[in-house]
Amino acid sequence: MKQTFFDLENQNFSNLDIFPGASWAVLAEPVPEGSIHRLKLKKGTVIPFHTHPSDEFVYLLSGTLKTGETICEKGTFWKTPAGVRQGPHEAMTDVELMTIRLGAMGKFEEI
Repeated sequence: MKQTFFDLENQNFSNLDIFPGASWAVLAEPVPEGSIHRLKLKKGTVIPFHTHPSDEFVYLLSGTLKTGETICEKGTFWKTPAGVRQGPHEAMTDVELMTIRLGAMGKFEEI
């Protein structure tokens, strides 16, 4: 066992084809089907209403994001408990998030 370090400036992001304008870089899988990841959204990208079957924690690293009726700015942190419907998430500017999801992805509603 040893510590693992990542140079975040040189990380490769993969496009999320299901959400045009979105890309992510997975840092770790803390539990089966869970992830700690960075998510980038280009201005105007929308992630529709959805529900995860596990708790999710999000920290807004940069930009402005509208989630539901709440406008979130850089530095905003929120927790969504398992089974709670959330969204839609709309990137008001280019956005970067750090997300910790403690289980499976869940289902997304159609836009």
